[in-house]
Amino acid sequence: MNIRTILNILSALLVILGVSMVFPSAIAYGYGENDLDGFLWSMLICFVFGVPVWLTTRKNRKLTNKDGFAIVTFTWITAALIGALPFYISGVIPNFTDAFFESMSGVTTTGASIIGSSVTLPNLPNGIESLPHATLFWRSFIQWIGGMGIIVFYIAILPLLGVGGVQLFKAEVPGPVADKIRPRVRETAKILWMVYLGITAAQIVLLVISGMPWFDAACHSFTTMPTGGFSIKNASIGYYNSATIQYIIIFFMFLAGINFSLHFHALTGNVKSYFRDKEFLAYFGIILVVTFLIFSSVSAGVNEWSEKHFRDSLFQTVSILTTTGFATADYELWSFFAQFMILFMMFVGGMGGSTGGGMKIVRLMLLFKYAATETRRMLHLKAIIPIRIGSRYISEDIIRNTLGFFLFYMSIFTITTLVLTTMNIDLESSIGAAASAIGNIGPGLGAFGPTDNYALLPAFGKWMLCFCMLLGRLEIFTIIVLFSRTFWK
Repeated sequence: MNIRTILNILSALLVILGVSMVFPSAIAYGYGENDLDGFLWSMLICFVFGVPVWLTTRKNRKLTNKDGFAIVTFTWITAALIGALPFYISGVIPNFTDAFFESMSGVTTTGASIIGSSVTLPNLPNGIESLPHATLFWRSFIQWIGGMGIIVFYIAILPLLGVGGVQLFKAEVPGPVADKIRPRVRETAKILWMVYLGITAAQIVLLVISGMPWFDAACHSFTTMPTGGFSIKNASIGYYNSATIQYIIIFFMFLAGINFSLHFHALTGNVKSYFRDKEFLAYFGIILVVTFLIFSSVSAGVNEWSEKHFRDSLFQTVSILTTTGFATADYELWSFFAQFMILFMMFVGGMGGSTGGGMKIVRLMLLFKYAATETRRMLHLKAIIPIRIGSRYISEDIIRNTLGFFLFYMSIFTITTLVLTTMNIDLESSIGAAASAIGNIGPGLGAFGPTDNYALLPAFGKWMLCFCMLLGRLEIFTIIVLFSRTFWK
């Protein structure tokens, strides 16, 4: 591996994150709150370690395929460590394990939080609403940066990576295939970030118009588009009790779960590209069917068919399917059937190329296609039956990658669930926590449901879930390859 190249990119990350702390520092100064020192010291640490290393390694730009996997993995771990510093140094979250958990949950856009328990955090008697404004903003901001991808952000704003950016782009972008909108990967990254920024700005404006304060609108928009789900209110979006606000957030969560290359094509005049995409049609269809099933189940359970029940059903369906994790209702009070549908969607996730987590709809489509094709081959042994999604032929390499991904995903989920049960956590809660972490969802089931938090989870369990969050965000292979003997030869 090219250690100096890796250090160069990691040091650039430190400088970028240090500069980005100017915004929460200004907010802390404006409100006169006590977390300003935490951000100033964190900035100093970033510059002290980042600038000298970058200056001494800036001429090293060669990248191999191995370097790409290492850089992406270490970049995200470093981002989580730096993101945790303001929480820890300011004393808002005095335990480093908790601070790192909150930060890793933020940058991986999971949305699981340890904030909310007065037992573990007596300095925050009102939970999230006790946090200073700058800390609230930082929680939202690190999710926004992590949503489109830290490496994609690099490629878009800095000419640091050159040709090697292709390897990094492929290793970070979610989905079995990384779509390149333009021949040059840097142009693709710029376009993706411009679309991402534009949609975020549009959501802020609409939320403000609907009556949400500017600060609240910015924080919730920063966590909607990356499908992160960190809210600045204990009751999440349910706090605002506004149908208009909830429908706006539903719409933007829906947009966030779509492949961003489709948004670009639509913005350039090709709106029909949505409806020509088989994955989009499946995504839209799942939302319609699951919403109808949950709405019917919830309404029949209370013998009341109302717009509120429909809105709650639609909101939770879109929130969980896109892995955002916002809440307007406690789905653990719903029927077992409705809860099962919620659990099912935790595994599905959004479209490939979106900011959503989970296995991705396109992978599930490929698995079903593969199963159907193998059934036909049993009847026609010599037949050559290609697998297609729409008009697109799917290569054997992608199919093998998908099968391997599914095997790893379910294995990690099973092992995580098993380990959590050894910590005296009930099976329902263990399943929910494992599915939530690897799917980057946030809320789980049982003790970790939408109205609960992860504060009382043992320290080892928190570190294990952090690892699962990272695995889920980087789609497993990028990290798993680092544990292979071949990688280090």
